[in-house]
Amino acid sequence: MIFKRKQKAADLGTVVPELEEAVAARDGARTERAFTAAINSVQQATDAERVLAGPRLAALIPAFPPTGPRPLLAMAAGFCVESGADPVACAEPILGGVHQDLLDALEFARRWTAAGGAEDELPEPDEKIIDDASAARLGEDAHEATRLALAWCSVEEWQPPALAVLCRSAEVRGRHASTLLPACRELAALERHDLKCLAYALAVLDDEPLVVLHRPTGTGFEVRIGGIGDNFQLHTLLAHVLVGGGHVPGTAPSAESVRLATDPAPARGRTDAVVTGAFELLAPDGERIWNEGLPDGIPVVEGRRLLVLDEPAYQRGWNADRFFPLLPGTAELTRILPADEARTWFARTSFGNGNDEAS
Repeated sequence: MIFKRKQKAADLGTVVPELEEAVAARDGARTERAFTAAINSVQQATDAERVLAGPRLAALIPAFPPTGPRPLLAMAAGFCVESGADPVACAEPILGGVHQDLLDALEFARRWTAAGGAEDELPEPDEKIIDDASAARLGEDAHEATRLALAWCSVEEWQPPALAVLCRSAEVRGRHASTLLPACRELAALERHDLKCLAYALAVLDDEPLVVLHRPTGTGFEVRIGGIGDNFQLHTLLAHVLVGGGHVPGTAPSAESVRLATDPAPARGRTDAVVTGAFELLAPDGERIWNEGLPDGIPVVEGRRLLVLDEPAYQRGWNADRFFPLLPGTAELTRILPADEARTWFARTSFGNGNDEAS
């Protein structure tokens, strides 16, 4: 939750129009007062008020300068989404701000590195770094230098409102993920920002066909997946579909583990439920695919993601709770591959035609 709920004390329906009018009039003092009132009112309003206010607050985000309180306004809009406001209506301004801050933070890193020595490391994202010396290092335009430095320092603040819209709408993910994910991963790779949750949300696959080959039996399956936050959840659901469905040998996950992975109702708190691994997840070239990884890391072969399942190298277990409480995962067996088609897919891997019996 972005904000903590408080007792109702202000009428958000009155405050939001005042902020809109102040912004339209370009009245700085009036805008500042209305902005403060809006932020306070969001925290104290009813869910019904937030549902109406969310898209209107989100629409105001581009009107604020990059060096201003954009992330805080985005958090207010995201909080409204948490209360039921339309994530699709709020997504464009929120994720547009995320994208701009990601690009600006990357540009900050590029300029900082270019102006420094070989041993000069990127700074921690703390506004204490913003001084005359750092501004001069980033270029001659002082305003632009400040904007880039603030983006470097504030980019993590965009993560909660971004997750609010991404985790509630496959449509939002479909529209924005491919644009945002490369920049998010590039910035995260610099190891100065914790963007794991944002990167995972942007990488979620929706309505994705997956070819699954079971090496011990030489059988193959087509499974359609969606809303899965990590490979722990994928592993659980594949075991449920294939072992639980009687298609391959093994021990199926418990009904509670499956419920925790798939229940449309948001998960509440942590549980003690444990899943025991049924497979070793492998790439077509035989490299291990870790449970800690993501389904979008499964290699694409001939236009389809291709996953090989083998006997587990050793017994391992994990907590059954899903990575994103708001995202129910799905895995549907859409087709059992005929033997000749399974052999064709196995031939595209380092395992040849599967096991000896199947070949």
